[in-house]
Amino acid sequence: MVPGILAGRTVLELGSMIAAPFAAHILSQLGAEVIKIEPPSGDTTRKLVRGGPSGTYIAYSRGKKSICLDLRSPEGQTILDTLIAGADIVVHNLSPGAARRLGMTYERCAAQTPGIVYCHIKGYGPGPLAEEVASNPIAEAATGVMYSNRVDGRPSRLGPSYHDQFAGSYAVIAILGALLAGEDQPERRNLELGLYETGLHVAARDLVGVQLKSQLLGRPEQEPSPEFSIPGYGAYETADGRWIYLVMLTDEHWNRFCRAAGLPSDPALATLRQRRRERDAVEASVREAVGAVTYDDLAARLSAAGVGHTEVLSADRVLDAPQAKDPKKYAEFAFAGYHFASPDLPLPASTGEAEPLLPPPLLGEHTEELLARRGYGAAEIAALVASGAAHVSDPADELWARPAKAAE
Repeated sequence: MVPGILAGRTVLELGSMIAAPFAAHILSQLGAEVIKIEPPSGDTTRKLVRGGPSGTYIAYSRGKKSICLDLRSPEGQTILDTLIAGADIVVHNLSPGAARRLGMTYERCAAQTPGIVYCHIKGYGPGPLAEEVASNPIAEAATGVMYSNRVDGRPSRLGPSYHDQFAGSYAVIAILGALLAGEDQPERRNLELGLYETGLHVAARDLVGVQLKSQLLGRPEQEPSPEFSIPGYGAYETADGRWIYLVMLTDEHWNRFCRAAGLPSDPALATLRQRRRERDAVEASVREAVGAVTYDDLAARLSAAGVGHTEVLSADRVLDAPQAKDPKKYAEFAFAGYHFASPDLPLPASTGEAEPLLPPPLLGEHTEELLARRGYGAAEIAALVASGAAHVSDPADELWARPAKAAE
């Protein structure tokens, strides 16, 4: 199997939570060696579930190496310079103030490695809020996503941190572009990406859709996407208590569904405009037709008719689906006495012989190894650890608090 397209490249990640760690995860999947530089307290996601690592940490830090440094100390800063000198890419999501305090600037990195690619994922890009801190739900709120997503009338976040992951993905696009551009274009290697600006771009379809509908209707409109108002488009419960999601965008989709579900052809419902006028009746007929048959029976009929559909799955069932298992779309690995399966980047031609099976590192697990690779002797490493400038992992540490046994 050929190596990943970034094999031989070294990435330094100074990241917490999701955006930068997700970007570095993709770079790792593409074959790069990722060195995760963490403070003594570790990445925030190491302590989110019963005092131990969360799914975010396990999924997006697997295959990385962890070096734990106190970058507030002169010794930690010296080590950082040696790490930068051996790196090809630096990606971080420190706040603007923290980046300045720790000296994590493009100028510093370029002075150590002239051809380095530097990527800073921030809350906001250039503008009046450039110094403000923003997170995924703030980006959702500020870019219109949250306004239409309400629970009991209250604007609410979507749940998954998609804006963080989009920002990480955009960062990877920019990093790959910088590598393609070559060392004679330094302006392309100093990358800054705002979570807010990422959210704006992701929301472009809905923002433009609102503008279009407002102008067509001649009055302000807030519903961005036409799919939300299409009868028959959504989730419906089958006779055996499972949920099926139907895609009903066109009149042909409707005709195919009717044939598959045994609904009579009704000229009064032939067009989307007609069905919208009779929304309640259409929704009732779809619910009744779906609720009269089992999921497997209906799914077979819909597949034969060419109707887009799928079962609405809970997270614990997703990786048991035949499409996820054959061929296997995830890596399996052991970590801290537990077994995990984590989906891989779906680009096998680019990922090649990456290291997807390695578990995520313990905090400081590779500190000694990485220092030794950069010329530090055993006595020097021991002195750095003793001073608190560097930290090493303790394999005996229990990562998660165990539930108390019930009284007998």
